[in-house]
Amino acid sequence: MLIVDDEPELLELVSGILMDAGFTEVFTAGNAAEAVARFRETAPELIILDVMLPDGDGFSLMRQMRSSSEAPVVFLTAKDEPIDRISGLGLGADDYIVKPFLPQELLLRLYAVARRTYRSESDQIVLDGCTVDFSKGEVRRDGETIALTAKEFALLEVLARNRGKIVTVDAICEAVWGGDPFGYEGPLNAHVRRVREKIERDPSHPTSLVTMKGLGFKLRVIE
Repeated sequence: MLIVDDEPELLELVSGILMDAGFTEVFTAGNAAEAVARFRETAPELIILDVMLPDGDGFSLMRQMRSSSEAPVVFLTAKDEPIDRISGLGLGADDYIVKPFLPQELLLRLYAVARRTYRSESDQIVLDGCTVDFSKGEVRRDGETIALTAKEFALLEVLARNRGKIVTVDAICEAVWGGDPFGYEGPLNAHVRRVREKIERDPSHPTSLVTMKGLGFKLRVIE
C-alpha cells in the first residue's frame, strides 16, 4: 500500500488505521517526486493519492503510475467539488473519498476496491450451517441454493470483510446504501432479518449474524 499526501499528520493517521487493520506493508510519500520513487521501489498493490501536492497534482501522478501498473487508485482529498470527483473517476480512479472521513468508512471502501480488483477464485465463507459464495451471490444450506439480493450481498460482504469484529450501523448503511445513514436503520433491520432467514438454522436465535446491542452487528465465521 502506498499513501501519498503532503500532510504528515494525515500520513501518520492513515498508516495507523491500515496497520491496525492488518496491512503489514504500508509506505508513504509527501510529494509527487517522492511518490514516484516509492512507487518504483515497492510496486504497491493499492495506491491512495491526494489531489493537491506541492510539486504536482494527483491526477497527473495517477496517469504516470498507470502507465506501468494496474494497481487500483483511490483518491483521498479535501477537494469535494463535483468536477473534481468526475475528473478523478473519469481518469480511471477506483474510488474518490473526501476528507474528513471516518476510519471505518475508509477501510470498508478500500476493502471493496481490493475485492473488485483481487477477487479470488474461491470467494467463500463458511458459517454455522451454511456456505456463502460471494462469486455467485448465493447461500448453500442443507443441499439448497438460495440467491442473495444485491443489498443482502452488500450487507454480508461488509460484515465478512470485518469478520469477528463489530461493524457499526452507520458504517453498514454507508457501505450498503452509500449515503448518510439517517433514515436507513429500519431498512437495515429488515435486510438483517431476511439475511438471517437465509443463513441461520434458527433465525430467531442467530449464531452467525449477531446483534451487538447499541453498537451494530458482527458476523461469526468458521475458519
